[in-house]
Amino acid sequence: MGKLSEFSTDCCMERILERYDRYSTAERQLVATDTISQGSWTLEHAKLKARIEVLQRNQKHYMGEDLDTLSLKELQNLEGQLDSALKNLRSRKNQIMFESISQLQKRDKVLQEQNNQLSKKVKNKEKEVAQLSTPEQQNQESSSSVLPKPLQPFNITRCSEMQQGRGNVGDIEETSQQQNQTNTTMPAWMLS
Repeated sequence: MGKLSEFSTDCCMERILERYDRYSTAERQLVATDTISQGSWTLEHAKLKARIEVLQRNQKHYMGEDLDTLSLKELQNLEGQLDSALKNLRSRKNQIMFESISQLQKRDKVLQEQNNQLSKKVKNKEKEVAQLSTPEQQNQESSSSVLPKPLQPFNITRCSEMQQGRGNVGDIEETSQQQNQTNTTMPAWMLS
């Protein structure tokens, strides 16, 4: 409350009683608000508890449990809710699938472009090799009567088989030996 000096005889008794009334009124109001707030909390707790029970019961119904207590109208309502939920699930699934397909198509285009660029590079390298080997072939033709062996095309399928483990080095060597055997020397009189 107050200090002892405030209650001294110098102060008048009326002020002391007024202060006492103010403090006691304030104290009563605090106690009243605590009681009201406790009452509202208990009411709020009861509401939340009832809501939890309803949600748990609905969850059981959605899982197919405790359906015996439902009326025909409630069962039809439950069926409509489940149908609606299934439609939403299917539409979301389709949306995700279409997005995935779109991303895969974009990736396919990028890979096709990369493949085309690599094919162009391979063709350019083959042309460069052919141009470099052509002057060498002309020099050999003039110096000897034997036709030079033509460049053997690089067998890409054989290399890919090698990488995948279906072929072996002996198969490639055998193929190149067969191709070399078909090249024969031509007599000089046939060249002129």
